[in-house]
Amino acid sequence: MIDRFLEQLSGRSRALKVPRPTDEERLRSAFGKFATGVCTVTYEHEGTPRGITVNSFTSVSLAPPLILISLHERTAAHDLLDESTPFTVNVLDAGQQDVAVHFAGRPHLDIGWTAGKLAPRLTRSLAYFECTPWNKYPAGDHSLLIGEVQDFGYVRGDALGFNGSAFTQIAERILGLEHLL
Repeated sequence: MIDRFLEQLSGRSRALKVPRPTDEERLRSAFGKFATGVCTVTYEHEGTPRGITVNSFTSVSLAPPLILISLHERTAAHDLLDESTPFTVNVLDAGQQDVAVHFAGRPHLDIGWTAGKLAPRLTRSLAYFECTPWNKYPAGDHSLLIGEVQDFGYVRGDALGFNGSAFTQIAERILGLEHLL
């Protein structure tokens, strides 16, 4: 009986051809192994606050205080964020996945805005950095935008993270010795 079942099964089954991932797809998967925070970069265009979600944000220097974000050349923000447009990097907290998705191209929220000193910012975020543009460098299919921090603020809480193409939570560490680092 089992032999007949196996014979029928083998007659019906054909090996599915699964396409081999391209080198670019494999590289993207490898990059995805590095966990990052999630930020929304906000700015003003023609009197309207706008934003874009990024996970490529890093501090660069304390003196002067500089940060860096990476923008894909096909995004609207790439051309609108130039050497003259102030911007704010909003570090999202663990409960702001919907905000990240909204500014990643799937708008569905009524966003709360706060007027910053230089650029609009989200009403709620874990931290913010208001910046004036320092420089913008082409880098492959992206540009690296460096901003000089003019104002900042932060609150305690867990950060929204991104790892392996999925959102995650990055727990806050409370050491009490941050001022020594």
